[in-house]
Amino acid sequence: MTYLFISDLHLSPEHPQLIRGFLKLLNSYQHKNTHLYILGDWFNAWIGDDYTAAWLDEIIEHLRIFTKAGNQVYFQVGNRDFALNQTFLNQFSGHLLPDIYNLHIGSTTIRLEHGDALCTDDISYQRFRKIIRNPLLIAILRKTPLSFRKKLVNGFRKKSIQSKELKAYDIMDVNQRAVFEVMDNIDLLIHGHTHRPEIHQINQKKRIVLGDWREHQAKILEISSEAGISTLQLIDWDY
Repeated sequence: MTYLFISDLHLSPEHPQLIRGFLKLLNSYQHKNTHLYILGDWFNAWIGDDYTAAWLDEIIEHLRIFTKAGNQVYFQVGNRDFALNQTFLNQFSGHLLPDIYNLHIGSTTIRLEHGDALCTDDISYQRFRKIIRNPLLIAILRKTPLSFRKKLVNGFRKKSIQSKELKAYDIMDVNQRAVFEVMDNIDLLIHGHTHRPEIHQINQKKRIVLGDWREHQAKILEISSEAGISTLQLIDWDY
């Protein structure tokens, strides 16, 4: 069995090469008995499950083929697509995971999350995250017109870009104390968000950061489990 972990694809019609790369990934792993875990920011923005477009329909169709072949798709929301819910995933038998999820592969306990909650030094972002992720606010936004949500999301994206330009690089990375606090009862932490792919050794444990998807390459994590033995590798995915 193959466990595949990806994040920060930021798919959108403005970047068709990233879409082609994701579809290529599905095709390449279709016959490998794959459990695909997408740890947030799958899409560059998500304005609601009632949004439809030709580029999105193509992705859904490939995901249907992928899951009909016996593979599984799991998704955790990120800071760009936190409004995506099970309604969208039902179209291809996908599974919505909670913000924090413990996966067990053999005797190894793996914690999965997007990673933005670990960036506790970025106080202004954490304050914004707490407000915008409020379930009541999300429920209200889902009832607003699609056109309004599109304008709102575009405004958030512009402010996010401007905010990052003013912040120190290290502030937007994970806080080490926050990492140590979540490592107590697990063997391996896997997350994305920071766009700094790396395998970090923490005593006898590991923290693996997934990479964001660029125009021609991404850093993805593959864990193969055969006869109780697991192999782990952070690989370059070219497309």
